[in-house]
Amino acid sequence: MDLRAQRIGYEQRGVGVNVALYVPHGSIRREVLGMADRAPSADELAKMVALAKNGMEAGGIGLSSGLYYAPGNYAKTDEVIALAKVVGDMGGVYESHIRDEADFNIGVVAAVDEVIRISEEGHLPGIVAHMKALGPASWGLSMALVERIRQARERGVEVYADQYPYDASGTGIVGALIPRWAEVGGRPEMLKRIQGPERQRLAADIRRNFQRRGGADKLVISLYRPNRSLEGQTLAAVSKAMNEPPEEAVMDLLVEGEASLVSFNMSEDDIALIMKQPFTMTCTDGNLTPFGEGKPHPRGNGAFARKIHVYVNERGVVDLPFAVRSMTSLPASVFGMKDRGVLRPGAWADILVFDPKNVRDAATYTNPHQLAEGMEYVVVNGVVEKDAQAFTGKLGGRVITPDRR
Repeated sequence: MDLRAQRIGYEQRGVGVNVALYVPHGSIRREVLGMADRAPSADELAKMVALAKNGMEAGGIGLSSGLYYAPGNYAKTDEVIALAKVVGDMGGVYESHIRDEADFNIGVVAAVDEVIRISEEGHLPGIVAHMKALGPASWGLSMALVERIRQARERGVEVYADQYPYDASGTGIVGALIPRWAEVGGRPEMLKRIQGPERQRLAADIRRNFQRRGGADKLVISLYRPNRSLEGQTLAAVSKAMNEPPEEAVMDLLVEGEASLVSFNMSEDDIALIMKQPFTMTCTDGNLTPFGEGKPHPRGNGAFARKIHVYVNERGVVDLPFAVRSMTSLPASVFGMKDRGVLRPGAWADILVFDPKNVRDAATYTNPHQLAEGMEYVVVNGVVEKDAQAFTGKLGGRVITPDRR
């Protein structure tokens, strides 16, 4: 975990967008504890806190965590609070892929409560990353999530959420379907469990995780380098072709290599309710996938345009000023970016010029590499990167840090 090296790399190569770097709890934990499922000793926790402080000194904007994933899932709340306190003292925020977005362990409502607690006790703004109620059993819980955040904000806890405007999520097949106990010790140990006497226990847990996500027909392989022909197929279709149950197919696929999934698991009613909240920012949660590789979630190329095209223009869930605020001035304020996210003299010239009627997300689940349409001019820090005709080849992005320090 070397944020200084990352920063230098961006600055030397050039970058087309403004970049801010998080201090990653998961990487810190892995560096100190590996993939062990245990609490750190006092000395180990001190090392973790020191690494978090070093990351902030190197320009980090805050602490991120993936408490749903390994090794973050092995951390108790107090461990995260210890790191959050030093990050908060240095002007950072806390953003979390929460411990549960459905009913995998503690439940999505308790997982949002955990973010609120970390924010409150760590004395820093907290953000629920890509907030959702995942899976049919959790649909409708958005009302409880929104109410929890409202109550926290009313008593002075600075809590926010972000969201991508799709009814499908995207993650690795391990994160989606493999129980965390099977990941202890890392991939080599997981493969031993797949191929050893714990296989049946593992299969039973995978079956339950399929149920939580709506079934094997709701999960689509988006990237699988060992066999690219499987990309774009559902796990139901793949398992049928392999002539074995979906849980067995998952384990056999993993023996050959890692896989990524798109998982259709959200309710439009929940999406709309979360989107309407004044504390909800817009995000993509997308990866930087090489152009043309696999069939990744279209959110990386389409999220912001889709919010305008579908949720403003077509459905009227929110109006245009509300949507634009969620993409610009709200996140700039949350992250402490002075003179960004607004149009006024003296502010940084990060500007998109578009006609709302022409904005459209062209990326689809079957063809996700298409760029959004309707953004006529793109200006980053005063550099015109795209004009009405084409991309200019100029890169105006910078690595930026909060101004609240």
